[in-house]
Amino acid sequence: MRRPVGALAGLGLGSLAFAALLTACGGATAAGGPAASSGGGGRTVTVFAAASLQKSFTAIGRQFQAAHPGTTVAFSFAGSSDLAAQIANGAPADVFASADARTMGKVTGAGLADGEPADFATNVLTIAVRPGNPAGIKGLADLARPGLRLVDCAPQVPCGAAAQAAAGAAHVALAPVSQESNVTDVLGKVVSGEADAGLVYATDARGAGGKVAAVPFPEAASAVNRYPVAVLRDAKDKAFAHEFADYVAGPEGRKVLADAGFGAP
Repeated sequence: MRRPVGALAGLGLGSLAFAALLTACGGATAAGGPAASSGGGGRTVTVFAAASLQKSFTAIGRQFQAAHPGTTVAFSFAGSSDLAAQIANGAPADVFASADARTMGKVTGAGLADGEPADFATNVLTIAVRPGNPAGIKGLADLARPGLRLVDCAPQVPCGAAAQAAAGAAHVALAPVSQESNVTDVLGKVVSGEADAGLVYATDARGAGGKVAAVPFPEAASAVNRYPVAVLRDAKDKAFAHEFADYVAGPEGRKVLADAGFGAP
């Protein structure tokens, strides 16, 4: 995971995206705490992570800080494609965790990673519906019913690409009323009643605290997303960034992810 890769490849992106980063991506800093460790006080690692990882990575960040007293793990959570664009535009990040290999490939292909990514989790889609399933949705084919308000992710977002793959495998023509830039917004529209159903990751439905019900569908197995993590070429402290990435992919991080419903890589 430590092997350097090539030089930056130019990607034409607007400057306003970077300026909006810290407000648009929902940045958060995990709280630290005392624990036995190898130390390293005063060091910071900035992590850009897919929106579907917010709860799990916040917990992992707290654990990592507790094991490294005096350190800080700062997060920005958003759609993976948005984060990849921010990184290509020069956003100051140390680690990138994507919700699929395709989006990570845009970063590694541009020479922006320090070594090879490591897969650390998998996830599958489910159908999120209002509690009690008032629309009576039983499977993916029901999402094509006339008048049903379906919301999913935009095709360039990992959850949207997975939705397209699953629908294609099932020969179902989806007609969403809205396509969002991240899975959190899809879930939010179901919770608020703006949508009858949304295609989200199983972990998001599970973590919604009863605000939605989940309707699994077998075609989701044809669109399993693998989550890779990589240290970025311009990381301020590469050794510390690699330590965090290794923690995510190691037993401590995987336990948190498994508890949230993520599959093994």
